[in-house]
Amino acid sequence: MGDDNRAGRAYIGSFTAAGGLGILTAAVDEDTGALTVLSTTDTVADPSYLALSPTGETLYAVSETSDGALAAYRLDGDKPHLLGRPVPVGSAPTHLALYDGHVLTANYRSGSVTAVPLCPDGSLAAPAGELRHTGAGPHPQRQQGPHAHQVLADPSGRWAVSVDLGTDSVRVCALGDDGPALHREVALRPGSGPRHLVFHPRGDRAYVLNELTPTLTVCAWDAAHGTLKPLGEVSVLVDVPDGDVYPSEVVVAPDGRFLWTATRGADVISVLTLDEAGDAPRLAATVSCGGHWPRDLAIDPSGRHLYAANERSGDVTWFTVDHDTGLPRKSGSIEAPAASCVIFG
Repeated sequence: MGDDNRAGRAYIGSFTAAGGLGILTAAVDEDTGALTVLSTTDTVADPSYLALSPTGETLYAVSETSDGALAAYRLDGDKPHLLGRPVPVGSAPTHLALYDGHVLTANYRSGSVTAVPLCPDGSLAAPAGELRHTGAGPHPQRQQGPHAHQVLADPSGRWAVSVDLGTDSVRVCALGDDGPALHREVALRPGSGPRHLVFHPRGDRAYVLNELTPTLTVCAWDAAHGTLKPLGEVSVLVDVPDGDVYPSEVVVAPDGRFLWTATRGADVISVLTLDEAGDAPRLAATVSCGGHWPRDLAIDPSGRHLYAANERSGDVTWFTVDHDTGLPRKSGSIEAPAASCVIFG
């Protein structure tokens, strides 16, 4: 978290091409979880996913356009200010993460991960290299080629993992002289369409949410060797409704007792309980996401409030989490057209 004047802030990304306001800065009431919008900036098109620097002084955003770009913002007061020019990355970047002095972007349409070095002031240098994914999957429309959907650092900071919906796999990477270098690729069930991954707070388990089937793949993670081993797969829906459903995001409670997923189409948040080992998530309940098409789900640092970015209904809805059951109870919402992600600083 940054300086005191930035404590209790949330940053919301959105799709400007669909009427979004760009990046929204909101104050967070730490007791109730309520959001109050303080400012908006639309200097970059479609800033769909955001990440903060460790100091909380710089905000990074992908521009999820066909050309694809990465932008840096200086956080001075309550309105982000563009820091230098956006730099080109792959096509349709959907996610980003800070890793080893770089920002990594997952480029969906290019099926690649790009590494962009950070300058001492937090601004962006020219891209240092790109790891191109290869492969395909059985889905005739969605898996004709690679589609990197997420990239993130593991809890040890030694590795970066990229989740590819098109190839049904997760790649473990490190930075080499020419950018991201592949350490190993881990195959998941064909046709599952992995979208996002989250690590258990203990650091030895990972949970991969699949988009093409409403399931969660449980994996063992060994940071010493950079190995990911699938252990099993569980459903995130009690009943799969008629029509298309697309899981979008997975988060774990800071104490490791609960896991939540969001599913578009069904428009629900699923509550899963975790055993002590973290190997057997159990679906306990589903509740309404409070809107339509929850593209992102986020938990505040305290673990007491969940936030759903409901893209098509144009809102961010927050929930108070029951400490004993993990059930989210809707507490309020704000208007946020074409909302796509929520992060905290």
